[in-house]
Amino acid sequence: MNSNLLSQVFQSFIYQPLFNALIFIYNLLPNLGFSVIVLTGAIKLLTLPLNIRAFKLQQTMTGIQSEIKDAQKKYKDNPEAQAKAVSEIFKREKVSPFGPIVPILIQLPILIALYQLFWQGLWSQENHLYSFISKPNVINPLFFSIDLSQPSATLAILAGLAQLVQTLMLPGALGNKNKDSGASSALQKQMMFFFPVLTVFILLKLPSALGLYWLATSVFTIIQQYILDRYSHKNPIK
Repeated sequence: MNSNLLSQVFQSFIYQPLFNALIFIYNLLPNLGFSVIVLTGAIKLLTLPLNIRAFKLQQTMTGIQSEIKDAQKKYKDNPEAQAKAVSEIFKREKVSPFGPIVPILIQLPILIALYQLFWQGLWSQENHLYSFISKPNVINPLFFSIDLSQPSATLAILAGLAQLVQTLMLPGALGNKNKDSGASSALQKQMMFFFPVLTVFILLKLPSALGLYWLATSVFTIIQQYILDRYSHKNPIK
């Protein structure tokens, strides 16, 4: 598949639908900030089945960490046997170590599309509108005195904090209380704080509409995570 075809697929199936969905919502409630939030909620609903699956996989991965560490310790001098033992654990539990990152991979093209959308400006893209979507007379970029077409330190910091809370809520995020957690656990905790900080620095240079989307995504994910966690204690997710 060549780059031109990939670009056409991206434009037709991700970029243009997102653009039209945002304009459609804006026509219903003419406030760009609330439109971004509603669009974010709609995306979260569409990806909910994948997020539930990722949550279940993350729980399973957390539950088998001690077994994996035991296998690594047992076969530390035999990498081939170690890899086989760990693989058998994954196979038995019917999980993949890459399963929980699927929603993140799906999120990437959406972020790229929204980046292009707000970077180029909503005001000069009427050629992307579907025939049944009305073109608004004007698009007001202000959201509680924040110009969503310009960077905003406030939204960037809030998005970073929300992402940190979201990360801390993941199963096993804080690790266990055992002292033998080792360097890998320390590195994991460092990365938990690294990515929210990186998020802030990235969003400081981008239109704050992206920061609002990132913030709304994290808030919706926190709510979803809380509900799934409460539900899973009473009814294990199949």
